[in-house]
Amino acid sequence: MPGENDLINLYSGRILALAADIPHLGRLDSPMASVKKRSPLCGSAVTVDLTIAGGQVTEFAQDVKACALGQAAAAVTGTAVIGCNLSDLETARDQLRAMLKDGGPVPADPFAGFEYLQPAKDYKNRHASILLSIEAACEAMTQALQSDCA
Repeated sequence: MPGENDLINLYSGRILALAADIPHLGRLDSPMASVKKRSPLCGSAVTVDLTIAGGQVTEFAQDVKACALGQAAAAVTGTAVIGCNLSDLETARDQLRAMLKDGGPVPADPFAGFEYLQPAKDYKNRHASILLSIEAACEAMTQALQSDCA
């Protein structure tokens, strides 16, 4: 069972700084796709809007109502998402999930900022909140690609 010092490490200054400075906050006026994800365990929620061109994210916005860890993860996603394709997003999601659940390595650039969330691996009840933004981005990208091909 994690102790008090582990909780202090979990909510490090870097996590709190990321949570306080989330890029692309808000909503897009005319997104190609919009996805809301919610963690049933803690109630955290993230809504992602995006547009694409040439198979890459060109515009991105997110409405984040989450704990500090979910906010920090949304900040990393928001910093890295523009210019990514679906494969980039799915790889980042899968690497983040493996880092949290299996002690896997830190996700590759441009998502290496997820490294600050490594201490959360011992807090399984926080994993869903941490994954919300990147999961919503993957789902929105899939929807946008489908509508772009229609």
